[in-house]
Amino acid sequence: MFYIQINFKIRMTPQDARQYAPATQRNSEPIIEVLLQVLPESGTILEIASGTGEHAVFFAPKLSPRLWLPTDANPQLRASISAWAEHFGCSNLYPPLELDVRELVWPVENRTFDWLNQEPIVAIVNINMIHISPWSACLGLMAGAGRILPAGGILYLYGPFKQGGEHTAESNAAFDKSLRAQNPEWGVRNLDDVVAVASAQNLSLKQIYQMPANNLSVVFEHNPDNRISTIPEAI
Repeated sequence: MFYIQINFKIRMTPQDARQYAPATQRNSEPIIEVLLQVLPESGTILEIASGTGEHAVFFAPKLSPRLWLPTDANPQLRASISAWAEHFGCSNLYPPLELDVRELVWPVENRTFDWLNQEPIVAIVNINMIHISPWSACLGLMAGAGRILPAGGILYLYGPFKQGGEHTAESNAAFDKSLRAQNPEWGVRNLDDVVAVASAQNLSLKQIYQMPANNLSVVFEHNPDNRISTIPEAI
């Protein structure tokens, strides 16, 4: 199991496990604008690598009546998610689950989660993970999405990407270099490679949205009759 190590700002009190990621405050509004456009109108949204939980408590009330299910492999981050949820009291936010995308079977595929039978998973959201984890995490994410999502289900990715094998900004190139210095298995991914892996799992590229700070929102749709996707122009 791998834990994503990011330098969060931490509230160091024994009563409060909430952690803070500055980028979350900057990107929450642009992301929710896209999510409101692309997510199904009901059902459970599975968030992979939820991190501090700040996104979860921001998105969940705005996406009601959808239900939001956060997950993370890191126990400290799951504690942070729970603390944020307790702080805000979101009625449509599930407790966080332990989930490592590289597992061959994810916990949500376990039939003991009866509540998912009533509100099944219709979309997966993954923000800022695949560039700060090994490539095997991207492979696991796509495989899990291919197993779990229904026909027409949505996979939403957010983060920096290369396009045509090239960085889209000098800041992304510098960020990529710093990531690889921390861990050679990390780095800004080439969008063509991500699309190819997704297509192998019957996930067709639906839309790309230009986001602030040279990031992209990349939206896939699960299609059992999928063919190799071409990359549309970004909105």
